[in-house]
Amino acid sequence: MTAVPSLEEIPETRRWWARGAYAAVVLAVAVPLAAAGLAGTIALVVTGLGAVLVSVAAIYWFLISRGFLRWCALALAVLAPLVVVVLYVQAGLLREVVISLALVFVALVCARAALRERGEGKAMAEYPAPTWRHAFLVMNPRSGGGKVVKFDLQRKAQELGAEVALLEGPGPVDVDALTRQAVERGADLLGVAGGDGTQALVAGIAAEHNLPFLVISAGTRNHFALDLGLDREDPSGCLDALRDGVELHVDLGKINGRTFVNNSSFGVYAEVVQSPAYRDDKTGTVLQMLPDLIKGHKGARLRAEVGGVTVDGPQAVLVSNGPYGSNDLAGLGRRTRLDRGVLGAVALSAASTREAVGLLRRATKRGLMQRTAPEVVVGADVPEIPVGVDGEALLMTTPVRCTIEPCALRVLVPRNRPGVPPAQPSLDLVRLRELAWGRHLTAPAPSARASAGE
Repeated sequence: MTAVPSLEEIPETRRWWARGAYAAVVLAVAVPLAAAGLAGTIALVVTGLGAVLVSVAAIYWFLISRGFLRWCALALAVLAPLVVVVLYVQAGLLREVVISLALVFVALVCARAALRERGEGKAMAEYPAPTWRHAFLVMNPRSGGGKVVKFDLQRKAQELGAEVALLEGPGPVDVDALTRQAVERGADLLGVAGGDGTQALVAGIAAEHNLPFLVISAGTRNHFALDLGLDREDPSGCLDALRDGVELHVDLGKINGRTFVNNSSFGVYAEVVQSPAYRDDKTGTVLQMLPDLIKGHKGARLRAEVGGVTVDGPQAVLVSNGPYGSNDLAGLGRRTRLDRGVLGAVALSAASTREAVGLLRRATKRGLMQRTAPEVVVGADVPEIPVGVDGEALLMTTPVRCTIEPCALRVLVPRNRPGVPPAQPSLDLVRLRELAWGRHLTAPAPSARASAGE
């Protein structure tokens, strides 16, 4: 499983923060009930339980529905607790409602303090910047809504002495051939201003020839740039690495011989990547994934082998170049460092609708496998399966083999850069219970095989 400190290693203060969160919730419920008297208490309890049932049902319909019904369900989930608050106020319990809301806020603060994991250690090691003579940069003027033009990246790079190749057609441009020709002409530094898919392609060539690689955050999401600590708001700042930079040595993922810098996705994940809307609205397209995940994916039957464990029939598998946070099931967050020398793997195997809803609400970990391993193999009952590789939709021959090349890529970054932001803890109810009561409530990790249907 993904590394989680044993309970003996967890500081006692974190346990007390977790217990404090539960105590605050109990007090938040008890305050209005104590003020209402016996008859009022019965009415308030019935009203509160009704609101909880309505909210849970609404959340369920939000997760399994699409279109207008989904947003009606979301509105109902929000309105139900608001109606309860109004009824409590009308019953003359305004002061108690305010106190209860304050206690809920305290509970959230305590929960975040309890769930905040210790740091990953020191930042990635920095090395002296290489001396370069011929920098070759690939720039996609259409990427990121036109950031190359907006930030005048071509002119600024050329003023620093770099050669720039614009991917402006008129037809498709073979980036692989273009970059390899530049290396043959003596390029001793490669770089990309574009999306993560293009970054991965050129990064693989840079690693192959042991050349430094420059990341310019001109894509739409720039996940790789974020995890390198680069400025995603102003990609021109990445060019500062050409005059005052340092070198980082980061891992590279490989999938059937192809390089990836972020992740490769299978099953429902991969089908989401096929959507034309994925590039512009990743979160929205993941929402489109939820109904299929909950109701049961109808595509090829997958089989994932991760670190000696086989998961048979998962609806979705995500393999990442280094693990994401333990609460990130869709690769939407970040990685604290890129030099850990292992792949991260997430497999979702919801055996029932109830299990899938609980998993997505982070109220259970049953049906979830998270591990790190140097190799992940994904097989299927068909010869080819769709795979999303750094946001690119591909078809790959099975079995698909993912491996890691530790510290294979020399990345040139500015000496002065924003840095990797600290991780913010998610509200993981299972983990909070473990911390508070001193026992693990999750299903034991499988020792050999795990089946989605068992």
